Amino acid sequence: MLYSPKKLFLLFLSCIVMNFIYNKSSLVTAANNIGLNYGLLGDNLPPPSNVINLYKSIGITKIRIFDPNTEVLNALRGHRDIGVTVGVKDQDLAALAVSEEAVKGWFATNIEPYLADVNITFITIGNEVIPGPIGPQVLPVMQSLTNLVKSRNLPISITTVVSMSNLGQSYPPSAGMFTAQSREQLTPVLKLLSQTNTPILVNMYPYFPYASDPVNIHLDYATFKTETVVVQDGPLGYSNMLDAMFDAFLWAMEKEGVKDLPVVVSETGWPSAGNGNLTTPDIAGAYNDNFRKHVVSGKGTPKRPNSGVDGFLFATFNENLKPAGTEQNFGLYNPTDMKPIYKMF
Repeated sequence: MLYSPKKLFLLFLSCIVMNFIYNKSSLVTAANNIGLNYGLLGDNLPPPSNVINLYKSIGITKIRIFDPNTEVLNALRGHRDIGVTVGVKDQDLAALAVSEEAVKGWFATNIEPYLADVNITFITIGNEVIPGPIGPQVLPVMQSLTNLVKSRNLPISITTVVSMSNLGQSYPPSAGMFTAQSREQLTPVLKLLSQTNTPILVNMYPYFPYASDPVNIHLDYATFKTETVVVQDGPLGYSNMLDAMFDAFLWAMEKEGVKDLPVVVSETGWPSAGNGNLTTPDIAGAYNDNFRKHVVSGKGTPKRPNSGVDGFLFATFNENLKPAGTEQNFGLYNPTDMKPIYKMF
């Protein structure tokens, strides 16, 4: 079939527009997709290969593991559509903080063998060790690993994972402020991250403040189930607790001279059992699904309305080797049959 020059031009233009829309849509989907934490503290967990197949079946494109587990990393070979955040074990920090050579040895053993066919996107140095006795070990290990990946031009970001306990004050969000120990241990880490524009990973759980005061904290506010402003903080209004926690952390960073640093919610979730009527599958499912929708929507927080919230749900499975009670019940799936505890994906 022959086309006129005008029709050929219009077809060409149409292809360009469709390609742009497709690529833009793909980028938005990738950037705003929810991640899952893959914990391994259970003696009845399914094989990692089955877990990776589960992730692919529900469209998960980023996961977080807490150490460079060889079985999990081997199961991920060839699945480069899944971005992996790998943790350095807390107990390894002391040995790694001694020298860059120790860090190079750790990298050669735990990361190097997987670079060709596993999409390792982040390495996290320590999990909630700041503030604390081994908190000062985070910065030198981060510096050494940052230098290593930079020297090799590897697309791996080096960061750490912290909790909201770094804040001595968090209400209202604009009053967010770090504790004295956090200012000493965390602020130098934040300044290093700001130099490389690497996100700080923060664990945020509205469940815990809600469970400590269910009379004064409304469940709808804790679980994203209202659009009514519950907390008014100057010109900023908050209809859910996670946004308030997120912004309190932003305010605390700004008071240390660190502005515009990306923040990723490395863990959030709600237990489905373990604390009476505060922890039911219905409540857990509502919180986790609403957080997922918040991430996918691309909406930011009142303080950063133009930057979407990025995050990971905790966790994939109920883990029976954790302390009894709520700690064993944060999973989205039962480990024995891999069936969902509540419908989400």
